[in-house]
Amino acid sequence: MTEFLESFPQLGPRPSWGRPLAGSPTVWTAALRPYGRTEPRTPATLLSKAQEARICTPRAPIAGLSMDRPRVMGILNVTPDSFSDGGDLPSVEAATRRAQDMSAAADILDIGGESTRPGADTVPTDTEIARTAPVIAAIRAAGITTPISIDTRKAAVAEAALDAGADIVNDVSAMTFDTAMAPLVAARGVPICLMHALGDPKTMQADPHYDDVVQEVATYLAGRIRAARRAGIEKRNIIVDPGIGFGKTLQHNVSLLRHLSVYHDLGQPILLGASRKRFIGTLGKAEAAKDRMPGSVAVALHGAAQGVQILRVHDVNETRQALRLHLAINEGYEDEQDA
Repeated sequence: MTEFLESFPQLGPRPSWGRPLAGSPTVWTAALRPYGRTEPRTPATLLSKAQEARICTPRAPIAGLSMDRPRVMGILNVTPDSFSDGGDLPSVEAATRRAQDMSAAADILDIGGESTRPGADTVPTDTEIARTAPVIAAIRAAGITTPISIDTRKAAVAEAALDAGADIVNDVSAMTFDTAMAPLVAARGVPICLMHALGDPKTMQADPHYDDVVQEVATYLAGRIRAARRAGIEKRNIIVDPGIGFGKTLQHNVSLLRHLSVYHDLGQPILLGASRKRFIGTLGKAEAAKDRMPGSVAVALHGAAQGVQILRVHDVNETRQALRLHLAINEGYEDEQDA
């Protein structure tokens, strides 16, 4: 079994014995130990060169965005049945207006045309393309230059989106749904987010089980990184996502959030997508998905404190405001959105 090092993140000015997590100016660690073990922590100054390279070195920019601070990925679903915002954007014009509004605070726009909520059916490829590619083209025609991510499991949908002006592929199946995805991403030289999911959306919440969810998700993602590299995808273009809510119980989700720093040992930028998900409603006592903004912001700030690079959220303005305060308190530099 592969052993992953768990960091213990701290915030604020970094002492000489601390090491940055993924090059972050705000998040650092003084000691680490193998995940799941109980022996004393090893000082960060004793990391091997290989360990320090994986855990501490800055991540490569994604779509021109530096990964030295938390980036806000705004969710823009053009679906009739997404769990939180399905049907909110019934036309290309409405989606373009939403993109214009979101781009003031979002670093990335994540556009999806197939719901991957628990129990959702697979959408035909041509339907998904018809929902997403025209919206991306219209966003670009409107002069919006914010990087765009296409949220899809299908290579044909990703290709149409990239042709329309998208920059990133966000694949919740980590390239396991469509074998054509890996060669497409490699050929186009674009970033891809590889997410962990247990089963497909139709069945993933049917009694998910793990012996150790943190270890098993890390092992899976390490394997998908290797698969991506074998397919010719460059290391600098790989993002990982532990897949909160995708084949996980409430306790699984909480365990992943408690141990997010384990995933820095994969050596890639981390994306956290927990916005408005059911566990937030359960713990925060908010039945309706659209009432879960405060809890979603709380989880996003936790992710930022753990050194996560990309926060995928519905409530872009609220998350951006919270991050401005988080960064100001812990580092004191100006958010580049305001520069």
